[in-house]
Amino acid sequence: MSRARGSFGRLLRSELALLFGRRRTLALLAGLAAVPVLLSVVLFIAQGQGLDGQGPGFIGRVTGNGLFLVVAALFMCLPFLLPLTIAITSGDTIAGEAQAGTLRYLLTLPVARTRLLVAKALVALAFAVAAVLVITAMSLASGGVFFGLGELTLLSGTTVSLGDGIGRMLGVAGYVAMSLTGLVAVGVFISTLTEVPVGAMAATVVVSVVSTVLDSLPQLAAIHPYLLTHHWFDFAEFLRIEVDWSVLASGLLVQVAWVAVFGSLAWARFRSADVTS
Repeated sequence: MSRARGSFGRLLRSELALLFGRRRTLALLAGLAAVPVLLSVVLFIAQGQGLDGQGPGFIGRVTGNGLFLVVAALFMCLPFLLPLTIAITSGDTIAGEAQAGTLRYLLTLPVARTRLLVAKALVALAFAVAAVLVITAMSLASGGVFFGLGELTLLSGTTVSLGDGIGRMLGVAGYVAMSLTGLVAVGVFISTLTEVPVGAMAATVVVSVVSTVLDSLPQLAAIHPYLLTHHWFDFAEFLRIEVDWSVLASGLLVQVAWVAVFGSLAWARFRSADVTS
């Protein structure tokens, strides 16, 4: 048992080093890190030109407190940029190995298919967490430089301390990261269906886009609570006086369901797949 855990740990460390050592991964993280920097520059130049009432309610508040840049940057990245980068990573997990001809080699080593799949999925999830953390860290840094960090005025007008405000921003980041777990599971599953990584990446993005489109149709209100993207923006609960944890729990429960379904499908597919490359 301890030998199995040791081999899995080595496999996981190897996969993490491989992913975060790629130039593509670093380029994706750098692109996400640039978003809060560019946003802060634009808002700094445009401050005093009547930002209130334009876009989400917290955009105009960024110039008054850099903490709001965390929410603004995540809000901008969540609909497309974050799903795109996660699709690139998760869609490449199995399909990338198959295309490179290394998947068959990996399976000839003393590594069970289930452990390999779990390691790949955890690495894809690690990228999702890293992506959100990079955006959050750069938002705090840029917000502090351009607008300063201070006591946080919530959407209701109540003011909380800087420490509480930072804690709430970290809560926002944590919720966003956990809200992306379902998309990671979808990407890993699709990656087991093909030997073409680009196809898996594109299909994963399509799932996210279709979910967003369906969520915008009032005629389909009955299925909205179960859609992958429906609860992504519930992080706004952290900007209220009292956080409604039941709302956040509902959103995370949906992600658990998506992970359970598509994780099981990925396992069933990969366990029975005839690996020829």
